[in-house]
Amino acid sequence: MGQQFRTWRSVGDQRAWLSMLIDTMEQVSRPESRAVPCDINVLAALRTQLARPATAAIAYGSGYTLRN
Repeated sequence: MGQQFRTWRSVGDQRAWLSMLIDTMEQVSRPESRAVPCDINVLAALRTQLARPATAAIAYGSGYTLRN
């Protein structure tokens, strides 16, 4: 779980990440993958991560702004 935010250096990196995300979502949506029970430790770690406030990510900063 303790992942750090990554800054994207190129459009190719962004596309590779998005492609991996789509592949993963397709894989876990298959019935044979969904039938496998999830480890309770993984679920507990996920619940802990989701319980954190969403504003915590702001501390890392962003290259994007609403001011143009």
